[in-house]
Amino acid sequence: MTVTAPHTTSSKPIRLRTLRVFFLATFMVSWGIGTLLAVFPDRAEALFGPMGYTNPAFILIVYTPGIVALVLVVRHYGIRGLGRFLRRLTLWRMPAGWWLLLAIGLPAVFYLGAAVKGTLTDPFPFAPWYAVLPAMLPALLIGPIEELGWRGIALPLLQRRLAPLGASLILGGVVAVWHTPAFFLSGTKQSGWSYWPFFVGVVAISVILTAMVNASRGSLLVAVLFHAQVNGPAWPDAQPWDMCLFVLVAVVVVLVNRKAMLSRSAGATAILIDDDTNAARRPSGDGSVTDPTGDTEVERTA
Repeated sequence: MTVTAPHTTSSKPIRLRTLRVFFLATFMVSWGIGTLLAVFPDRAEALFGPMGYTNPAFILIVYTPGIVALVLVVRHYGIRGLGRFLRRLTLWRMPAGWWLLLAIGLPAVFYLGAAVKGTLTDPFPFAPWYAVLPAMLPALLIGPIEELGWRGIALPLLQRRLAPLGASLILGGVVAVWHTPAFFLSGTKQSGWSYWPFFVGVVAISVILTAMVNASRGSLLVAVLFHAQVNGPAWPDAQPWDMCLFVLVAVVVVLVNRKAMLSRSAGATAILIDDDTNAARRPSGDGSVTDPTGDTEVERTA
């Protein structure tokens, strides 16, 4: 007999089928804007200024996954639910090894990649050195907003059906494809990169980040900091070797954590934070996933 847990948070909980709405809206809005920028570059530059990371139109494209996620959360759970969703930004508890990988391992990837490429000894891009500090603010406030959608909505929904490894591979592929218009916009970083190393690297990064998010019980804070670290303005140019190294790191992460990465019960699946346990998911005693937020259908076989 199948027992479905009652919903206590909303009469319209976010379910797996919502993922189609999220992906469709995200691609339609962002790719629509990106197409206009690519087709009418002169007019776009006259309106918004030179294309680049801080161009208003480009920022809107980057913000789209986060904006769509916030709209969906408010639609399904209201303003109170939005607060519980954003409280996932306060989840900071994660094993020390993961914090070391985030704080030291990611920069090491870029420096090692630069050593392979031969750019390790290039001049530091900021003079004086402390000029890098204000440059870190856009890295924290622009790209990481994507994670409200990718790891805030999409990853939990995918992990309701798939093991973390499968979910991260699919999401990584979607995120990589989503970035494609940036390769056709003059002035973006991606316009000077090779596409396929970037694609594979983004998928590998998704695998690493999925493991971290699950280890932190669904933390959006970890996802935001990870994204900001990858976009760090101080790291040397290491393309495409940094992407190759991220693949190696992802392989190690899967091998070391293969039990969690291959288990459907190991993924963070809730959209909202649990008021009682201050976690976005918790395992039940029998190893199955329980969702104390009430925003998924929790089924048990008796």
